[in-house]
Amino acid sequence: QVQLVESGGGLVQPGGSLRLSCAASGSFFMAYAMGWYRQAPGKQREMVATISAGGSTNYADSVKGRFTISRDNAKKTVYLQMNSLKCEDTAVYYCKQGQSFWGQGTQVTVSS
Repeated sequence: QVQLVESGGGLVQPGGSLRLSCAASGSFFMAYAMGWYRQAPGKQREMVATISAGGSTNYADSVKGRFTISRDNAKKTVYLQMNSLKCEDTAVYYCKQGQSFWGQGTQVTVSS
């Protein structure tokens, strides 16, 4: 059974940075695409960034140039470096492995 545990969320001022981590259990981590998604209050969950097993990345237009997704297969961990944060980035951020497995989420609040 795969478990995904996110960490690194918190409160940050506009323009600040945060780094989210998602640690995975289970086997074959390196074979799976991984992704970060977010859900703001009253809104649908949306894709933020994905990274394939081969390392190809994809970003939502709203975060291009500000966020960077990366993975460390030896540590079974995927990261989301978030820079130049905006108030509209406030949401619960979820990690996803493949098509089926989700983490419990970590809150990111951008506010002055």
